[in-house]
Amino acid sequence: MRPTFRLHALAACLALAFSAHAADKATTIPAKAVAAATALRDRAMKDDTGYEFVTGLTTEVGPRLAGSPGDARGVAWTVSKFKAMGFDKVYTEKVSYPLWERRSEHAEIVSPFPQPLALTALGYSAGTPKGGLAAQVVGFDDLDALKKADPATVKGKIVYVSTHMHRQKDGHDYRDGSATRTAGAVIAAKMGAAAYLLRSAGTDPHSRTPHTGVTGFQDPKEAIPAAALSLPDADQLERILKEGKPVTVKLDLDVGVVGTYEGSNVIAEVTGAKHPDQVVAIGGHLDSWDLGTGAIDDGAGVAIAAAAAKLIKDMPQRPDRSIRVIAFANEEMGLWGGRAYAEAHAGEVSRFQLGTESDFGAGRIWRMSASVKPSARGAIEQIAKVIEPIGVAYDATKPGGGGSDLSQMHAKGMAALSLTQDGTDYFDYHHNANDTLDKIDPKALAQNVAVYATFAYMAAQADGDFGSAPDAFKNDGAHD
Repeated sequence: MRPTFRLHALAACLALAFSAHAADKATTIPAKAVAAATALRDRAMKDDTGYEFVTGLTTEVGPRLAGSPGDARGVAWTVSKFKAMGFDKVYTEKVSYPLWERRSEHAEIVSPFPQPLALTALGYSAGTPKGGLAAQVVGFDDLDALKKADPATVKGKIVYVSTHMHRQKDGHDYRDGSATRTAGAVIAAKMGAAAYLLRSAGTDPHSRTPHTGVTGFQDPKEAIPAAALSLPDADQLERILKEGKPVTVKLDLDVGVVGTYEGSNVIAEVTGAKHPDQVVAIGGHLDSWDLGTGAIDDGAGVAIAAAAAKLIKDMPQRPDRSIRVIAFANEEMGLWGGRAYAEAHAGEVSRFQLGTESDFGAGRIWRMSASVKPSARGAIEQIAKVIEPIGVAYDATKPGGGGSDLSQMHAKGMAALSLTQDGTDYFDYHHNANDTLDKIDPKALAQNVAVYATFAYMAAQADGDFGSAPDAFKNDGAHD
């Protein structure tokens, strides 16, 4: 090798070494930003902006079923509210999805012991024929039992599946309850069932308030009537089935997909002073089911993010990076807003500093976990120390999924947190008529706002990034 080539090779090696060293440089949060975040945390704990927001949304708009007039009013209300809060940018991005409508629902046991049943149709359920549908019920203890059933025992019958959920702080039983609702209906349809019933995915055993939710039907032509019984009505049906006599139920569901709807994600921003194109993303989903007023699911989430961003906006100096609040469209029927957002912004994933969404009610946040690059763990620990005094523990063993809709950006490579709320009683009210404002404790909501404001500001002020890059976290297990 000639000397000139050696020099060029040495220079190239040094450049690569310097680049690798720069890439591995630890992300840290300056002491000045930590002090400002601590003061911001304390101010947020006493602030009622979040509660005022969710009060207005649930009172002036109410339920916001995707594609309904309430949904359209919710979008208009949120655009107006974001502007009134003084955000630098307020805009919408279109989201298209199937329009499913609920018009009426009724059910009764015809024999052997005639009586009405409290139930609600599930999202993407087909309607029954005019005049209703009556058929014998075949019951299964859980989803696995249905999967193992002989299709001949199911064909032409109403399938009923009972999956029991229990109250837990992290709500992990919902994995089974949700699967029974989404997958169970599809499995029953493929087996030739006439209709599908399940024990509601809920934890309120003494309330005749059924819990709705989406099914896994992708094609309306393959859907069958599907509905959830309230827990006392599920208990009643199970007792009657145990009598050993044929049980006939009549369903009359006037529901179904009626076309396509164009909704909107609503977005507001606080523009960063130094790096305006880099964003900390926070949010919730604006749509709700139609049975309650969408207070805990997920008016609270939008309120938490909006209030956190406003508190940052009102600080004496602007954050270095932009804070972006996203009120997602139609999460309930299949993450339509989150998926549309991720597809539209996938090419910008490296600009996302850190993100997460609130979509588990309004109970106090008690745990933080994170999916970030290794050299940013120290910055996460700095954030953890500031929010620890208000009841949040950092679990370094768990990944951070980003919440429901922002899980889609995390899957593209966005660094993400999970901020886990206390969901002990969340599934008492989830997707049912009791999802109303009175279930929100203003002080607990303020603690959520404090956590979101603190982490968002600290992430915005960090020296360095948290590792967002295309496919950066595809193996972390947070979105399995």
